[in-house]
Amino acid sequence: MQSVTQPKDLGSYLKSRRAQLDPVALGFHTARRRTPGLRREEVAHLACISATWYTWLEQGRGGTPSAEVLERICQALRLSQPEREHVFHLALGRAPGMHYQARGTVTERLQKVLDCMHLSPAMIRNATWDVLAWNKAATVVLSDYPNQPAHERNILRRIFLNPQARAAQADWHALARFLVAAFRADATRAGASIEIRPLVEELSAASSEFAELWRSNDIDMMGEGTKILLHREAGRLSLEFSSFSVEGQPDLTMVVYNPSTQEDADKIRSLL
Repeated sequence: MQSVTQPKDLGSYLKSRRAQLDPVALGFHTARRRTPGLRREEVAHLACISATWYTWLEQGRGGTPSAEVLERICQALRLSQPEREHVFHLALGRAPGMHYQARGTVTERLQKVLDCMHLSPAMIRNATWDVLAWNKAATVVLSDYPNQPAHERNILRRIFLNPQARAAQADWHALARFLVAAFRADATRAGASIEIRPLVEELSAASSEFAELWRSNDIDMMGEGTKILLHREAGRLSLEFSSFSVEGQPDLTMVVYNPSTQEDADKIRSLL
């Protein structure tokens, strides 16, 4: 079977990134340099690998480096997250393991995307399922996010610890099982297994139902589906939801709830 790796492309890419680095900024002298950037032996030194082997990698004949060595090379070359992913795809034919980075901010452009969906409640959450941004429809259908403390804008806290949120679910038990399974998969995919521990411990202590579901180790994906809400003003609402990863920000997910029928749309319009 033909290898999925591309050693010559990897070598060419590493060489191009090496040429972009400033030796002075990294503590190396600049005397007698015929080409810009770092020397191969300097990159090898920063990555704690053999200079000979690194030379072979750039020449496309060094074999397949391990993920650990690739990480060190990426750090030595000061690669960005997209550049790091590109190196892993060239060398190993797959994406690297996720390193969770909580950004905690939503750009103005991303907020405009939410605001353009007038009758579709939409929000953006992070890997610990804190809701970071929302549109007007979400505030009247899902939750009054603007008037809540940030601590209370967590989806799992609301579902398991808020009686009003629980009463609004047509089938709370099915929803709770699905959310816990999707939360576990979401956190693992974002590389946030350590970051979610305080929340898991808090909910396990406060809710025996959450603790039992967490111990089940079930895994599910948010993907798409239908959510039935028993809204205190609009009555029964059927919403078709879809979730989308925000490219370049693996800790963020956009969830959009579209009204299932014209009647549901009219109810949301009346709430607005």
